[in-house]
Amino acid sequence: MKHYDVIIIGAGSVGLPAAYYIAKEGFKTAVIEKLASEGRGQNRAAIGGIRATHSDPAKIKICRMTLDLMREMKELHGKEIDWIQGGYLFPVYDETTESKLKHLLGKQKKFELNIDWISPSDVETLVPGINTEGLLGGTYSPEDGSASPLKLAGAYLALARANGTDFYFNEEVISFKISENKIASVKTNKDTYTAGIVINAAGGDGREIAALARIDIPVFPDCHEAGITEAVKPFFKPMVVDIRSDDKSANYYFYQNKEGQVVFCITPSPPVSGKDIDNTSEFLPLVVKRMLNLYPRLRNLRIRRTWRGLYPMTPDGFPIVGFTNEPSNFFLAAGMCGQGFMLGPGLGVIISEIISAKTSKYDFITQLLAYNREFAGTEILK
Repeated sequence: MKHYDVIIIGAGSVGLPAAYYIAKEGFKTAVIEKLASEGRGQNRAAIGGIRATHSDPAKIKICRMTLDLMREMKELHGKEIDWIQGGYLFPVYDETTESKLKHLLGKQKKFELNIDWISPSDVETLVPGINTEGLLGGTYSPEDGSASPLKLAGAYLALARANGTDFYFNEEVISFKISENKIASVKTNKDTYTAGIVINAAGGDGREIAALARIDIPVFPDCHEAGITEAVKPFFKPMVVDIRSDDKSANYYFYQNKEGQVVFCITPSPPVSGKDIDNTSEFLPLVVKRMLNLYPRLRNLRIRRTWRGLYPMTPDGFPIVGFTNEPSNFFLAAGMCGQGFMLGPGLGVIISEIISAKTSKYDFITQLLAYNREFAGTEILK
């Protein structure tokens, strides 16, 4: 039986950075992943956006930490993650959306976010050639940006290993032994492990892993599709997010990555529940029509591939973060609602500090995101 201070279940957007920051604090750490390598679940399906411009103080705090970590990754660690600080732009074409975003803007500024309402001409400067018919302006947050999910996963894997983390791939957790209100051991299809703390960072399987500890968390994946074009010379910088809805989709968003490819995604409406990650024929006609209406300059770009991933959703659109009461050594980092890539690094630091320093400075986060909250309301920009 192998013993560790901390076992992390899941080598994805949350588990990988958590492994590095926890191991860096001197804890003997292991990561158990049922797939063949790092980032093979929801991480590889992420399109790479990272923003702190949320409507909730917990997510704002976490993502601001992530942004700081991304800016310094290459300088401090020599890891190229294709970081671009292009900002996030929410263009507005109707008064209802204008009112909604301006109301939210006051709350975001209260939390010291660098975000402002900008004019139609400023929007056009940021995205030359954007459709200006009916354009009222928009909100823009210049400190947000994007990075490569695959390169960031590789970076954190290397950093975690360099700090002594053991990784067990192709190994599936099948049961917990619970004794005296603690997870006494973790059994996989290959071995058995013990640890002082067990962290559930299992992404789309978060609910199933929690159930092994006799805890039911409301994490229900739904399916989202994305695509990427050929590489061309850069012609716009921000992530463009159109939050208007139609009869088949809630919103869509796109940006140009460091290699010049335009990466795009759409939120289907109603949601497509389940864990089916086979891409569909419906995706491209739906998203292309909306994107070209907003930004005609995209018309001649050739699409290279499409894919489908999972958003492990909670009823209110907020993640679940913190220790459970029973068992007392089980930490949940689940239900990231499709934002694990932007939440993961910041959460990794927070989890490591909670474990190492037993600090209370993040209590407001674990209270807002507790597994036993009411799950009432909804996150405005989820």
